[in-house]
Order: sequence, then C-alpha cells, then structure tokens
Amino acid sequence: MDYTGNLESELKELKNTFNTGITKQESWRRSQLKALLSLLEEKEGDILKALEQDLGKHRVESFRDEVGPLIKSVNYALKWLKQWMSSKKADLPVAAFPSRAELVPEPLGVILVISCWNFPFGVSLEPLIGAIAAGNTVVLKPSELAPASSSVLANTIHTYLDNKAIKVIQGGPSIGEKLLQQKWDKIFFTGSAKVARIVMTAAAINLTPVAVELGGKCPAIVDSLSSSWDKEIATKRILAAKFGTCAGQACIAIDYILVEKKFSTTLVKLLKAYILSMFGEIPKESVGRIINKNHCSRLRKLLDEPSVKATIVHGGSYDEDALFMEPTLLVDPPLKSEIMTEEIFGPLLPIITVEKIEDSIEFIKSRPRALAIYAFTNNETLKKKLASETSSGSVIFNDAIIQYIADSLPFGGVGESGFGRYHGKFSFDMFTHEKPVARRSFLTDFWFRYPPWNDQKLQIFKSAYRFNYFEIILIILGLKKS
Repeated sequence: MDYTGNLESELKELKNTFNTGITKQESWRRSQLKALLSLLEEKEGDILKALEQDLGKHRVESFRDEVGPLIKSVNYALKWLKQWMSSKKADLPVAAFPSRAELVPEPLGVILVISCWNFPFGVSLEPLIGAIAAGNTVVLKPSELAPASSSVLANTIHTYLDNKAIKVIQGGPSIGEKLLQQKWDKIFFTGSAKVARIVMTAAAINLTPVAVELGGKCPAIVDSLSSSWDKEIATKRILAAKFGTCAGQACIAIDYILVEKKFSTTLVKLLKAYILSMFGEIPKESVGRIINKNHCSRLRKLLDEPSVKATIVHGGSYDEDALFMEPTLLVDPPLKSEIMTEEIFGPLLPIITVEKIEDSIEFIKSRPRALAIYAFTNNETLKKKLASETSSGSVIFNDAIIQYIADSLPFGGVGESGFGRYHGKFSFDMFTHEKPVARRSFLTDFWFRYPPWNDQKLQIFKSAYRFNYFEIILIILGLKKS
C-alpha cells in the first residue's frame, strides 16, 4: 500500500524530534533498542509468516537468516552502547600546551533507509539498529516487492518504537522518488546498481552522504580437496550458500564456481548427490520461491539462451506460475553470455573450469570487484595470494555467508559492489559523526606563531615539524643560528 500521508509534515516532525536532543540520550537509545528486541521476539510468528508469503522461505531458514541475527545484533548494541557513545581522547601538538582534545561521537540527524526485498527484515532493521544506537531519527522505506513483510514492518514498528522519531513509509517507485527529493542527513540504500545510481544522483543535489550495499558476481574457488570429509563439507556449504539461502536471491550468494578441469567431474557428482539429499526429490517443496514473475522470466531467459542451455548438467526446469526454478548446474557456459556477465540472483550455478587453480585469481581480477570471494582450499599459498592480490568486500575461506552474521566484521562492498560498512560497531559508526573537540588554556602562548616573519621563526617552524624541540630552544636562546 502506498503512503498517503503528508510527507513534509512527517519529516518536519522527525527533524523537530531530533532537535529536542532526546535521541542523543542514552536512555532513549536503550529504550528503542529494547522495544525493537520485544518486537522481534513477540512478532516472530508474524515475521516468519510474512517471509513464507513473500519468498516461500521455510521458518527455519527465516529464523536463521533474519530473526536470529537481528536479535543478536540488538543485544550486541545494547551491550556495547555506552562504550560506543563515549568520547575518545586525542593528542594535540606540544606547541599547543597546555591543551587537551577528544573525539565526540554525535548523531548525523535524519536518516533515510531504503531496503531490499530479498531479506526484507534483515536489510531493513540491521541499519535501523545502528541508526538508533547512534541517536538518529529514521525513515524506513521497505521494498514494495515483499508486500507482506513491508506490511508487518509498517504495522508493528509504530506500535513499539517512538513514532515521532522512527517512521515506516510504504510504497513503490513514485514514493521512493518523493523521498529522494527531500533533504536527508544520510541515505542508506540496499539494492541494485541501477537504482543506486538514481539514489546517488538525487542525493548529490543536497550533498547528502550515501552508503550503498549492492552485490555483484561472488565467485567460489573450489580446490581439489584431498579428503572425502573436506569435499563433503565444502559441497554442503556451497549448496547452502547458493540454493539454501533465499533460493540464491542474495547479494552474497555464490554466483559461480571456479574449479580445475580435472576436478570438475568429481565436483559435479558431489553437487548433484547433495542437492538430492538436501532438497529432496521434489525441490519445489524445500527451495524458496523467486520473488515475482518478472524475476522468474529474467532467470528463464538466462537459461533459454541456446549456447547456455547446452551446458546444463543438472536441473533446468522451471514453473513461472509457481515462481519456482529448480536448482541448476551448468558447466562452462560462454563467458560472454548474460549468465556470466550479469548477477544471477537465483538458483542457477555456473561452474567454470580452469587449467590450474591459480588461474582463478586472474579470472577474478579481470572482472568487477565482488561483494565477497569464497575459496574452499587447504592451500596456504593460494590463500595468501587471494587475500593479497584480489579486491572484494570480503574474502572467506572454507565457508560462505558467515561474514554477514559477524558483529565484529564490517559488512560492505568495494567498487561496483558498493561502499559503506555496517553491522555491530560499524553500523553505529555509519550513522555517526566523530567530532573533534579541542580545548586550550590562555596560560601560555608562543610569539613565533605570529607575523612579522623572519628567518628565525622559519627555522623554529622547521624544527617544530621535525619534532626537534631541543633545537628550538637553542634557536630561541641564540645558541644556534637561524
């Protein structure tokens, strides 16, 4: 349902609330975080039901990927809030003696959060946690493509949180456009690169800072693992990170695999076997749905390209009316085909073979920087080369997607995969200005800092910037020529 209220009056209320200073108080921040925790715990059933309606997610998957991580994040913020809010001492030059300085974290003001449909609660509430902890007022615009989830957010947040400081505004592109026409203190956007360009263009008019969480084609390098145990675990983790996470509709899902040609047949056999054991004879009953017919049609077109269709080794069926696409494996589709040049965002998994596993590094470097690189290997040399020679939002060895639930690690991209970092303390920092505050006494002053200038003062400054204070004393006493 599109928003029908008075947008200008709503934003004015948010600004007025912020200007009262109430959101800067630790007590207000704690009360809102605790209220959000209550929402997650008391409305868990509504959240899980909405995710099933929008995306066909099993309640276990929904709790694992959205409700659970959010509860953890709120508790983490409550635990560390006082420390995050505290000022930090900073040093000033000796020339400013006696003096002291500190870095004081202050909220930015009124924040706009535009979230995506694939994790409609996670990518809405995770940045909201940071914005609240930092003391801001917030407008959240959830995605209209997940209407049940958007409705739950709109109908619950205003009953739990301070409605004068935190608002949910529902609607489609027209509402999004109206929101972008307003002046914000920061915009946080999760979605596609195409829409991100629109957001940034609008933000530039008011010089509004923007953080964008995008995606990209996240590769997984699979080495020729020696033990059967390692092969089994790697295979299950790959499948869970692709087909078992929102049917592959995730920015950090594995987009394609790079593997040595000599190991590819073995890998395909393992993947086929574990697809069957994990998702059953009828995967339609256990794999999540595609979000809508447009996206289902987009995925179908990727597969129906003749040169791509010929490379399918498992799956390939789909039911657009049921919004279902079977977990599909492809071996060596053309590198210039759309399935290898565009982010897939669905349950299609290309497997690209290379002569030797080290070739995968050059392959990755030749393409836009990904949100994440995954590598399943015990080769320490390969690990070092991947970490040092590639650029991505993150690098994960021998697992996938675990970085998303880590409060101690920043989550975000680089280059075309986005910019800005959040989760844990990084979410707090995202919506905070760390303001330098310096204090100095009138007790002392230094005559050489003022005009008129002469060579003696020049030498004093040169010595000062080299931290040679003994030399300064000699110059002042006339014991060293300037």
